This record gives sequence, C-alpha cells and structure tokens, in this order.
Amino acid sequence: MKKLGFDYPSSPRKTFLYDLEEQWYVPLLAQKRNLSIEPIKRSNFGEYYMAVNYLTSVLEEAASINNLSVYNIDHMAQLRFTGKDAPALLDRALAGDMSAMKVGSCKYTLLLNEHGGVEDDMIVMRISETEYIAVINAGHDITDTVNGKELIADIDRIMSQKQNGEEVEAEDISTQLVKVDIQGPLSYKLVKSIYGEQVLKNRHNPEKNMNFFTFNEFDYNNAHYIISRTGYTNRWGWELYIPVANADEDFMKIVSQALEMGALLVGLGGRDENRLSAGPFGLPLMGQEYDPYHTPINAPLFEAAVDMDKPFFVGKAALEAELATNPQKALLMFFAEGIASNRKVFLNGKLLGTVTSSIVSPNLSLEQRLAIGSTRKNVNAEDGNAAIGLAWLYYNPFPKDETGKFISEKDGVPIRIPVQFYRVDEQNNPLGTPLLGYLTMEGVSPATASKPLKFIENL
Repeated sequence: MKKLGFDYPSSPRKTFLYDLEEQWYVPLLAQKRNLSIEPIKRSNFGEYYMAVNYLTSVLEEAASINNLSVYNIDHMAQLRFTGKDAPALLDRALAGDMSAMKVGSCKYTLLLNEHGGVEDDMIVMRISETEYIAVINAGHDITDTVNGKELIADIDRIMSQKQNGEEVEAEDISTQLVKVDIQGPLSYKLVKSIYGEQVLKNRHNPEKNMNFFTFNEFDYNNAHYIISRTGYTNRWGWELYIPVANADEDFMKIVSQALEMGALLVGLGGRDENRLSAGPFGLPLMGQEYDPYHTPINAPLFEAAVDMDKPFFVGKAALEAELATNPQKALLMFFAEGIASNRKVFLNGKLLGTVTSSIVSPNLSLEQRLAIGSTRKNVNAEDGNAAIGLAWLYYNPFPKDETGKFISEKDGVPIRIPVQFYRVDEQNNPLGTPLLGYLTMEGVSPATASKPLKFIENL
C-alpha cells in the first residue's frame, strides 16, 4: 500500500498562521492592552510550534470562553475520503456508524487498534453520499520510524482496511484549509458579522438555525468554506475551515473584531482548561485520557463515539471481551487546591486511580473552591482559582439509584467525594503531603453547545 502519511519533520512545523501570530497579533494585543511586546511562549505539540499563551496569561485566556474565544487550530489535519465504497471502508476502520450519517452531519468517533486502544479521536463530516472529511489530531498525519518507534498516520491506518476492488481514494487536504475555532456566547454574533447570517442557518430549513453537530458549506470572497457547529469546549461555537488563499485576511478580520468584543486569541493552556471545564464531565484528550494501550470504555463520550451494534470495526472484539467482564473503571472530573499532574488519587487511604490531566481554572465558583477545604489564599479568595482535571479510576465511587445510574446530586446539592492526590513511589505508596480535592459530576460550566441558538443570536 502506498504511504499517504508525511515523513517525520526534521524540526517542529509552523502553522499557516504562525507569522501572523508573531508579527501582527502580538503587536496589536500589546497596543490594545498596553502591554510590552514579548516572544510568544511556544511548545512542541504534535510536531508543531504552538502558542501556550500569548501576551495574556493562561488564566485570562481560559476565562475568555465565558464571552468569546478564538483558537488557531491549524495544527489539526483534514483527510478527505471519496468513492462509492468510502462508507464501508470508514465503517470498518472507525468505531462509529459512518454509513448511517446524514449528508451535512458531523460525528465524533474513535480510531482504535485491534486491542481496543485509542489511536486517535476525530470529527467526521459527511460531505455527500460518497465523500467524507475527517478532522484529526496534530501529529497523526505522520508515517515514519523514529528512534525505533513506528508511527502510522491515521490516513494509512484507515486505508489499510480497504479491500480488493473497493473504490475509495484518500487525500490529506490540510494544506488547502486553515482551521480557526470561534467559541463562546458571542460566537454567533462574530461569525454573522463577517460571513453573514445565512452561513449559520439550517441547510434543510433556512428559516431555522444550524443544529448542533451539523455543518454548512458556503462561498465567500471567491473561495469555498466549511463551517461546523462543533468545538471541543461544549459551549456554543463553530469550527471554521478557511481556504488558504483567504486565511491571512480572514484571520485578521476575525481576531480584530473579537478583540473589539472583549475576546482573546487563546493558546494551548487556555484551550486545555476549556476542554476540561466543558460541561459536567470534561472532554478527554488524545495522549492524555486516550492512548493506544487502554480502551475508552466508561469514558464520558464512549457511547457517542462507539457503535457496538455494528457487525465489525477494528477493535470491536477487544471491547466486547472487556465489556463482558463488567469493567468498573471510570473517567471522572476532580477539583483540587493545586495542579495534580503526575499524582495518584487516594480515597480513604486507598489507591483509587491516576490523574491524566490537570490545570488551574479561573472558572470555578467561590462555592466550588471553598468546598475543597483548602487553606490556600488563592483558592479561598473571592476572585481566586483552583485546579481542575480528569482521572482514570479503578471504579466509580458515586452512589447509584435503583436503575443503576450514578447519582450526581442529592436534594439539588452536588455530591462531592473528598480525595487526596499524592505523589507515589514505585510500589504506589503515597509520598509527602497530599493535595486536597474532591471528585465531582457537577462540572465547571454548564454545557451549552447543544442548546438552541436563540439564546445567543441577539446577544
């Protein structure tokens, strides 16, 4: 099979918008906020030089989601699959039901290996009966051997499931499109002001707004665009796929207007907080909550991403075998007095699980922070903050109702289970002083992504 993935880069890549971030956005932000110009703090993320934050702090950028946030997401790749057998191929390769998708719809799904481990998660858009576009994570476009480790790009993993005689073509179209996400209550207003209200309407009923997890295609400034009502924040918002020829001009329009509306361009740090504070359970991230060595069973999005009723998909047999054992593991959210990365979760002195992600959040209420029981001033201050995160646990310690459903509150009051976060030795014995915190199913911010746009279209 011909390799379609890229070679491993000799140095981390730059997004299409890299130079604009450095040469245009930073001076503009410095002028508007009366800040000193400094180099953008960057990190290698998926073999891309990505901004951790800009001149504004991670906390400031994380809080912007309550108003409006803009993200340079051009490190993510887009794969196009075309041909009459594309639905059948994707059904075998991916865990979700691709054939059942309606044209104009989006679906969140997983690419698994034969052991049921997660190789990647993605959003798939059905363009027509015979065409799909899959939006994949950074770094998952590389097929190469690096330091003895074999990397296989998503496009090659998927095409490896192609059967003899099937008519399917695959292409990485990332160089043709630049991905910019616009999220938050004022996102509707911003998109409307630049591209017009019609791009936000239901393709089947133009009198109504777009439904959640659908997309539109439209022409603007002599180029073809895609806009989807999706985003990894669980708040109202859109993901915009801008043709390369218009990307510089559009990015400057979007960000300029966003700044006038009190918004910020948000880097990796703020984006990480935004996905962890997304709704009641947070959102898992590839490489953190998901990896090739563990299955996604009992993760919050498992049922949405995996269709166990399909006759076959790569990894299904492994998932069936695990499900038959009635696995008790659970991916749950926690609040803590400090960042709990590289720590284990202990309940009543016993090991309960492992922290997979943690970051300081400005979006916790004072009441939520006081419930931690910390003595730290920053936690208990009126305008303070605390850490949030996700942890894989050996079992879910929340009580169940008579139907077996986990109970998140009692008499309208959230149930919070106190835990401690310890560093451990090689035998998982706790070391040093723990961080205090609690497990919760209340979430940080209410999920608004699926709510009708009538609540925000006139903000």
